[in-house]
Amino acid sequence: MAEDQNAQTELHELRKSIDNIDAAMIHILAERFRCTQRVGALKAKHDLPPADPAREAYQVRRLRALAEDAQLDPEFAEKYLAFIIREVIRHHEKFRQQPDRQ
Repeated sequence: MAEDQNAQTELHELRKSIDNIDAAMIHILAERFRCTQRVGALKAKHDLPPADPAREAYQVRRLRALAEDAQLDPEFAEKYLAFIIREVIRHHEKFRQQPDRQ
């Protein structure tokens, strides 16, 4: 009985930590997208393409190395980055379509 209670307490504490990490990740992603929105506006203003394959390839290599150092599956890190890049490019394309871009 005491073991079950200890397990439940530990589970509760671990879940609180996971919830805190999830909240931090959402805030970090929001900040990242605020920055990429500014990049999209700048690219639209100067008629630069939404995608930058050289930058993307560099970021893939960089994040894979960071993942390995952090003992995170590099494939997972690459998939995460690919998702983020797709969203960023989608946002950049929207900026290019806005008639009032500065």
